[in-house]
Amino acid sequence: MSAPSLEHTSVPADSDEVTLLIARQVEPGYEEVFEQWARGILDSASRFPGHLGYGLFRSSGDGAPWFLVHRFRDAEACRSWQESPERAAWFDRCEGHQHIEIARRVLTGMETWFAKPGSTRPAPPKWKMAISATLAIYPITLLGGCFLVPHLTTLPVALAGAVLACVYNVLMTYVAMPTVSRLLRGWLSG
Repeated sequence: MSAPSLEHTSVPADSDEVTLLIARQVEPGYEEVFEQWARGILDSASRFPGHLGYGLFRSSGDGAPWFLVHRFRDAEACRSWQESPERAAWFDRCEGHQHIEIARRVLTGMETWFAKPGSTRPAPPKWKMAISATLAIYPITLLGGCFLVPHLTTLPVALAGAVLACVYNVLMTYVAMPTVSRLLRGWLSG
């Protein structure tokens, strides 16, 4: 089995962090050998410069696909892995594993907050993502200004800014954006 065509992996040249989401269909009875192969290729990718992390999501059963996720620092790091001899070698060694790629998505920036797991639907327009992000960050900055900033006035400006950035980032990633994207799902996908 050869590596999937790179024409399906185009990455915007001006993007920052890139997440590559790949769905693979595995024939029943080949799950264990596929999982070993997938863990091997993911581990190999993790040693590439600019690779930020990966994930392997097992099939939920009943013929559902497996998902492999790669995160890269930027489009160039992603492209470097996609075109590498190491990646090609893994695909040269997967004969008999009985799996095929059925979908691939390249997500950049805020798109990762709006991607529905298991979906290959494109991200909402950037203006909708900007409105959603504003709705998410507004209550955080308002509450932070009222309750957190007064306790940081004795710290040096750079340190106070770092504390605020850390707290805001965690709240945006784990609370605000998941909530806003869930509440606005219909509008975002329409």
